[in-house]
Amino acid sequence: MSSFTDPIDRQGTDSIKWGKYAGRDILPLWVADMDFAAPPAVLAALQARVAHGVFGYGQSSPAANAAVRDHLQRHYDWAIEPDWIVWLPGLVTGFNLACRLGQGEVLTAGPVYPPFFSAPRHAGRTLRRVDLVCDAEHRWHWDFSALNAALTVGEPTPATAAGERLLMLCHPHNPVGRCWSRPELERLAELAETHDLLVCSDEIHCGLVLEEGQRHIPFASLSPAMARRTITLMAPSKTFNIPGLGCAFAVIPDPALRRRFLRVMDGIIPHVNVLGMVACEAAYRDSDDWHRELIATLRRHRDRIQATVDRLPGIKMSPLEATYLAWLDVRALNLPNPHAHFEAHGLGLSDGADFGAPGWLRLNFGCTEATLDLALQRLEIAWRAATA
Repeated sequence: MSSFTDPIDRQGTDSIKWGKYAGRDILPLWVADMDFAAPPAVLAALQARVAHGVFGYGQSSPAANAAVRDHLQRHYDWAIEPDWIVWLPGLVTGFNLACRLGQGEVLTAGPVYPPFFSAPRHAGRTLRRVDLVCDAEHRWHWDFSALNAALTVGEPTPATAAGERLLMLCHPHNPVGRCWSRPELERLAELAETHDLLVCSDEIHCGLVLEEGQRHIPFASLSPAMARRTITLMAPSKTFNIPGLGCAFAVIPDPALRRRFLRVMDGIIPHVNVLGMVACEAAYRDSDDWHRELIATLRRHRDRIQATVDRLPGIKMSPLEATYLAWLDVRALNLPNPHAHFEAHGLGLSDGADFGAPGWLRLNFGCTEATLDLALQRLEIAWRAATA
């Protein structure tokens, strides 16, 4: 059985993704959850741990820490120390914690996935959006002049210096699919240094770079100065399709910043469960071959979607460098409710309005070829209905 070609029936299981449309002929391609089985090494490690039979209170093991460190060194040339790692039960937990470190303004760039908008609100902080810009080729870029202007206008005075500002960075970016380049990251680093920003970098999609010749660059790896002001959030969950096991981690090189983060965690954040930790270790240590096959599969799927969209006037797809999430501009179809229209034609996509971009849709292509075949058929049927 192949992890990438043989379908696994997820209907009637505990799947949020498939349960949303239970009993309806709507293909669920919305939430960022792939339909592929986890890597064989992960399944074997979990089965061995279950066979042990005791599931008492767990803790991170030296082997799990070593697997993370080795993975970051091999894939990103980023050498980290064991005590920089703070284990978390989920990545969204991490940036909600980061938002609770101070009272100053939180800045982020939309469109972006919804928890970036809700986390500052949960922490009682003001959110300032400085949105990305989309060029004529539908490629997204930072608006650095607007970001600098927003930072300058909102510069804290000495009397409000306790209101430390936070930049929430999505890298690679969900949903626009950009893998930020070194020059782009260096410009962000320059602004972070100039305006004394704390940076929380969500890098959960870092293992899903699809563009040939590109490589993820951890923001904190740019320089020791950036490492001191950055909380990097990572997890094996998206890359290895194990989000339900609830295992993530923050990498925080600066000891004082790490202590602040740990204090905010105190009393409210549980330990990572033992199965999540086992899966994380096996994913990072023993699943490189599976990962290479995954990337090849996702590249083929991306290219098929692009070829289909290119035949459908009124739909544009942003060039996708990373993630398994196609970002589709359907504004030219002039639909009053694009999400509902495509849903009515059997496609359950994510509504761009939830990401701050009405008129856009996000399509999850982390699925088998057979599922993608059906999805592309329905995409064309929905387009024909919209243009009839």
